[in-house]
Amino acid sequence: MASTEDDSKQQSILQTQNSLDNQQQSVDKSAGVPLGDFVLQLEDYSPTIPDSVTGYYLNRAGFDACDPRITRLISLAAQKFISDIANDALQHSKMRSSGQSMKKHGKDKKMTLQMEDLTPALAEYGINVKKPAYFV
Repeated sequence: MASTEDDSKQQSILQTQNSLDNQQQSVDKSAGVPLGDFVLQLEDYSPTIPDSVTGYYLNRAGFDACDPRITRLISLAAQKFISDIANDALQHSKMRSSGQSMKKHGKDKKMTLQMEDLTPALAEYGINVKKPAYFV
């Protein structure tokens, strides 16, 4: 009786492993570049956020990354996250300024990141920012 239960458990484990392998293969094929090649490309990549800064915050959080590719991968993810937030803040700024009259025209228009644009962009990612009482 125990052998039948063990066999059924092993079969379910094998089915789960096969399913995960198939999912991983489909992810690798859909990306166009195998995961191994991507990780190898990280060796030559120089992220915007330096490895030392990422390493400092990883160590501070209790994560010890011996492989610099892991640090670069996390730097790349943080860079993408910051880029998405900045892009969303820009879209909020454009929507806000479209209702106002534009004083500057042409190429000399400069954009400034303001808290009133950054706050709703951060809120979309679950980050709530509030001004301290003495700034209100």
